[in-house]
Order: sequence, then structure tokens, then C-alpha cells
Amino acid sequence: MRLVALSVAILMASATSAQSVEDAAKAFGSREAMGAAALSPDGTKIAFVGPSTGQGSFLYTLDTAVSTVPKIALKTSGNPERLYGCEWVSNTRLACLIGGLQARGEDIYGFSSVVALDADGRNLKLLSRRQEENALYSDFRGGGIIDYSPGDDMSVLMMRAYVPEANVNSLISKTDQGMGVDLVNSLTGASKRVETPRTNATEFITDGHGNVRITGLVVQNAVGYAAGKVDYRFRPKGGRDWQALSTYDYEGGAGFNPYTVDYAKDIAYGFRKIDGRQALVSVALTPDKTETIILQRPDVDVDGLMRIGRHNRVVGASFATEKRQTVYFDPDIKKLVTSLGKVLAGQPLIEIVDASDDETKFLIWSGSDTAPGTYYLFDRTAKKLQPIQPVRPQLASTPLSPVKPIRYPAADGTMIPAYLTLPPGSDGKNLPAIVIPHGGPSSRDEWGFDFLPQYFANRGFAVIQPNFRGSSGYGDAWYQQNGFQSWRTSIGDVAQAGRWLVSNGTANPEKLTIFGWSYGGYAALQASVLDPSLFKRVVAVAPVTDLANLKRDARNSFNRRVEERFIGSGPQIAEGSPAQNAVSITAPVLMFHGDMDVNVSIRQSRIMAEKLKAAGKRVELIEYPGLEHSLVDSAVRADMLKKSAAFLSGQ
Repeated sequence: MRLVALSVAILMASATSAQSVEDAAKAFGSREAMGAAALSPDGTKIAFVGPSTGQGSFLYTLDTAVSTVPKIALKTSGNPERLYGCEWVSNTRLACLIGGLQARGEDIYGFSSVVALDADGRNLKLLSRRQEENALYSDFRGGGIIDYSPGDDMSVLMMRAYVPEANVNSLISKTDQGMGVDLVNSLTGASKRVETPRTNATEFITDGHGNVRITGLVVQNAVGYAAGKVDYRFRPKGGRDWQALSTYDYEGGAGFNPYTVDYAKDIAYGFRKIDGRQALVSVALTPDKTETIILQRPDVDVDGLMRIGRHNRVVGASFATEKRQTVYFDPDIKKLVTSLGKVLAGQPLIEIVDASDDETKFLIWSGSDTAPGTYYLFDRTAKKLQPIQPVRPQLASTPLSPVKPIRYPAADGTMIPAYLTLPPGSDGKNLPAIVIPHGGPSSRDEWGFDFLPQYFANRGFAVIQPNFRGSSGYGDAWYQQNGFQSWRTSIGDVAQAGRWLVSNGTANPEKLTIFGWSYGGYAALQASVLDPSLFKRVVAVAPVTDLANLKRDARNSFNRRVEERFIGSGPQIAEGSPAQNAVSITAPVLMFHGDMDVNVSIRQSRIMAEKLKAAGKRVELIEYPGLEHSLVDSAVRADMLKKSAAFLSGQ
């Protein structure tokens, strides 16, 4: 396949242009200009989300047949409503997920709803169920769309929340409760029951053609809390009765976890642990439930399922070694991506974001470590690749640094995979340096653009990102008991990343620092407990600091027992809590936290600050009112970046 050559230059600028502190922080801290993109069924229109002020967002729509300029169809303020993304119901109508956070006393609740609107923003309609005044309790889940192709051009299949209601005499008048499935007309809001609500229903999976084929039911213990397992049941093609499919243990990852159904092959694709690592498998949705291994690796988890279009057609799977790789099962899609790779040679990370129903037009994202990414529309018939929008246009004139996969020896000799980013034009010697452990802890870093290490490299720091033991993606043996229960190993690996930078001459030992977000913030603080003299300054964003308090925060959660088991018990609760060992920390500490954080309560940072102050240590906590865990506000992120760089530089 031969493609029309591009006439755009991709995001690499002169390395001679110097940025001020303010300009760099604003450029790297800016939210992505294009995200959550979707292509209309006929392939002519694109919808995407872009930032407005604060946490607000715009929904843009672009009719590529008539214009190159997107139009605003919807705006959310971010206070509290936020726009998460939209999909096309038809060629003229969209359905969007809107959510946010609200405080009730000391507790913070998330809420969501689904609305539909025309591509020009008109005819707005709520698709989530309204809760009546006589509802017996509140359920803030707005549900979600599980199928955009149920056969009616204006209708969708929705998972929706039901709450029982009482009449004035306190007798139950409506008993439905839990999650069910309705067929909902996106224009009128009229609905029809498809699946009866159940209190423990957590998931419904369709075949992409309007048929619910799999349901997931949370297994509960004797007192009503989640037991850490989901029972999946399937419905044979053309049948109505549910049959047992699998039981998935989401604590340990044991069992078959279905993700999607192939309509033509009558199979479910999903993941299962094989030899301690996740593999992609298929299971026949027939009584014999024949299981077939589709893709597995001896070194890392297979963790990505590549689906395209409104029917969610499976075309491949992906995994991450040093870099993410995709294996395409569909020969035509494989040929397409190979051809695109030749044209987009400087952007080897290529993703098919969406496809038209006839698969003649594709929405493509492409990027690399030094290219934050650009969206394109590819017309397979015309063999034309049209650039739509760079993800981070603010960085178009900013030199970015190559990210190098490396390995370094842990204290016991185990080789730890990591990524090293050096300042543009640097010789890589005797530099101020930062260790940035990832969040999670059930996560891992990957090769590609990341605004945090790129910002600090721009400011003159060498940056290492370790995938310490306790990271996910490398199998059970690497994951161990997770980064909290196996904290000595995990934090030891993090600290060793800093020692390695010093030993090979990359880092000036007097200018070695550490920065972490979420679990990474925990790791930054706990590494300074483990070796107080190693890191000269510590920045922790939204960190976990006290494991006992973290367990108490989970006490009212439906997943209480699961979360308690994840955190663990015994001496490690005190020994593994930075706040309980604040006296050992000698480096100055700077923390940032949003006061609407539902992932990690701001109490965690406040406890740490109090403990450090009581021990006579230097500490500053900067609180951002109305912000959640990710600090999704360009001005706030710029402020955090600027202050972090100044602090880590010793200013």
C-alpha cells in the first residue's frame, strides 16, 4: 500500500530555543489538546475532548468533508461536572459520559451520567435514569453504554442503575435495584428493559450487534462485602438462559476474565494467567467452553486487546517489553499499520483509535518518546493520511529528549528494567538527577512521551523511571505481594536506581533527588526512610503515607475486605509507613495534594506534614482546593511543575 506523503512537520523543534521557567512549566503542564476521540460510523466526522479553563472541557466535532476547523458542541465547567468522552450513536448524534466529584461532610463521592446530543450541540437528552425523591437510597452511578449497534440508528444498549422506591405509606412500590440493561432511544429517552437489574451485577458484555452475551456478578461474603471474585455467566447464541462461564479472582488474577465477544466466531476474548503471566485466550460460548491460547509471552504479560469500530472487532493484542508491541491477527490491518509505520517513521507507536463501519476510514494516533502524539484520519480507498490535531501543540517548538530503556542491578543482583531520560544535548555526566517511581503500585512505566520526565529533563535533570519489583506487567514472580506488602524489596529497588545513577557518573551525588505521585509519592518518602542520606530532596504528589489510615479509609467501601488484604497487616503496617517513621527522614520534603482526592485522601499528606513538623523536619504541603488525584488543571500542573523544579534544584 502506498500512501500520500504528509505535508506536516511533526513536533520536533530547534534545540537552540531556550524557554523561561514559566513558559516551560506552562507548556509541559498543559492538558492534552485532543483526547477521547471517536469517528462517526460513515467516517466523515470526528468528536474529541479538549481543555477549557480549570478542570473544564470542550466537546469538539469536526466534519472533515466540509471543514478543517472543529466546532464546539458542548462545554463542561469541571466544577463539578467533567466531560470524559463521547461516542457516535449515529452519523449525527453522540452520547457522552459526564461525571465528577462532590463532597458531603468529610466524605467525597463520585457521580456520573450519560447524555446524548446532536453533533452541533442541540437536542441534549439525559440517558441515565433519574432517581426519584422517594428513592430509598442514593446511587450516583450513571451507568454506561455497552453497545452502539443494537439495530436502531438512534438507540443504544445501556447498563443503568436502579434504586427501589417507597410510597407515602413507606411500602415498597418499586423493588428493582442494582444494575440492569435497557435499550434507550438517544433522541427521546424512551427505554425498554433488556436485562433485569441485579444488586451484584457489575458488568454486561455484548457481541457488538445488540445482544447481551455475558454478565459478571460480584461474589459477596456473608456480611455483604465483595469477596474479591466475579462470577461470569454466558448466554448461548439465540438463547436466554445463563450458563456458568468462569470465576475470576481479581485479587490474584486467577481465572478467565472476559473482555469482549466475537459475533461471527461465537467466542469470548479475555485474559488468563498461564505460568504466572497474563495471556490472551478465547473461550467458545457453547456448552463445551473450548479454550484456546491466542497469545502469550515468556517474559511479560499480554495486557492489551486491540478492537476497532462500533462492533469492537478484535484485530490484535499488545504487550510491553522495553517498548510496547502489537501483534495483529487480521492480515489487512497488519498490512495497513505496516504501511503507516513507513510514513510515520519518527512515530513508531501507532494506534488505531476508531474505524468507520465499513473500515475504509480510520482514526489514527501516532507518537514516540520525543513526539507527544498526533491524530490523523486515514482514507484507505484514497490512500490519504490527513493530520487532524497534535496532542500537545504547546511543545511544538520545545526540544524533547530520547528515552532510553536500561537495566540496573538491584542490591541482590536482580536486573531492574527502567527508562533513562537525559537533558537535551547533555553528555550525561555529573548531572542533577531525579528518580521517579511510578504510581499504582499495580502499574508500570512504558517507553513513550511522559510530560513529567520530559519537563525535568528540559530543566536540566537526568531522570530514571524504575519498574521496580512490585510493578505489574512482568508476571507474578516480579509482582511479589505488591508494592505495599513487599515494600522492602520495592523501595529497595527504587533507592538502588539512585545509587546506580551515582555509581556510573550520571548523577552528582549532592544533587540526587526523588519525585513521586500517588504510590510513587509513597515510594519517594519511604525510600528516604530506608536510606536518609541518599536523596537530598523529596517531592511527593498525593502520596500514601500511613498504611493504617489507608485501611481505615477503606472501612466503608464495598471492596473493604479486598483493599484490607491488599494493604496487608502485621509489623509492615507501621514499618512501611513513612508517616510513622518521619523522624528518620533528613531531606527537605515538598508535597502537593488536591482536597477532592478520592484515590488517596488528603489526610495522608496532612498526617505526613504533621509528623515531619513534630520531628523538627523541613516540610511544605501545598493544597489545591477542588482538585482530585490527577490534578487535571493546566494552571495547577504548571504551578506544581515550576515549584517542584525550583525545590529539587535547591532553591
